[in-house]
Amino acid sequence: MTEEYPYPPDKYVLLGKITRAQGLRGEVKIFSFSGQPGNFQGYPELVLVSKTGIISPPLAVENLRIQGKTVVVKLASVTNRNQAEEIEGRGVLFAKDLLPEPAGDEYYWYRCQGKLVRDLNGRNIGRVESLFNNGAQDILVVKSGKEEILIPITKSIVVGETAEELIVDPPPGLLDLYNEAGDSR
Repeated sequence: MTEEYPYPPDKYVLLGKITRAQGLRGEVKIFSFSGQPGNFQGYPELVLVSKTGIISPPLAVENLRIQGKTVVVKLASVTNRNQAEEIEGRGVLFAKDLLPEPAGDEYYWYRCQGKLVRDLNGRNIGRVESLFNNGAQDILVVKSGKEEILIPITKSIVVGETAEELIVDPPPGLLDLYNEAGDSR
């Protein structure tokens, strides 16, 4: 899952983390929290945040390349390995107002977080606490009391959305798995 960095969530979205310096010319390797490093190709500038909440000014992306599950980025102001090593461990942010509108079947994770989740009958299931990708699809982590309910994000399961909530049509038995687990304690 993602790490904790203090930043204004109304202004930025946390994309990933700089894991290490790459080479001698100031490139850095970034782990993408969404599991989709290719998304970085649409970001002309990035903002860095330290664990203590110090936010950098926007840094222009000179070039990048995808390397497995990571992206190697050359930032304009980072010109050598020493500078790259100084920013290892920083979070990578992108300004929300610069994000392109997602295509019809795409969505931004941050827009789902905190939403109420209801089934087709209007029953409250819980609230989206976080999301992750299991390699096959994105998964909602829905907090219901002390329980975490994992709900796959597919067109047949997440059937509606408003500004405040997600409407789900879970397959038979999915929610029962969590109820049974809770009853056996």
